[in-house]
Amino acid sequence: MQRRRFKKRIPLEEFLADQARRLREEAELLPHGPVRDEALRKVRQAEAGSHMSEWLNSPGLQTPK
Repeated sequence: MQRRRFKKRIPLEEFLADQARRLREEAELLPHGPVRDEALRKVRQAEAGSHMSEWLNSPGLQTPK
């Protein structure tokens, strides 16, 4: 069985940053409560993932020798 392959249209960092921005806009429209808290949690996760991916792909990161 072959794996399905797909091409990335945009880099992961850009995708996560865009998702965080969109989720933050949606969360601002929600009333205070557990639904809004969950949306803001997802925003923080997307932002953290974007920053981690940028860090891992940075040129300053060296492989162990």
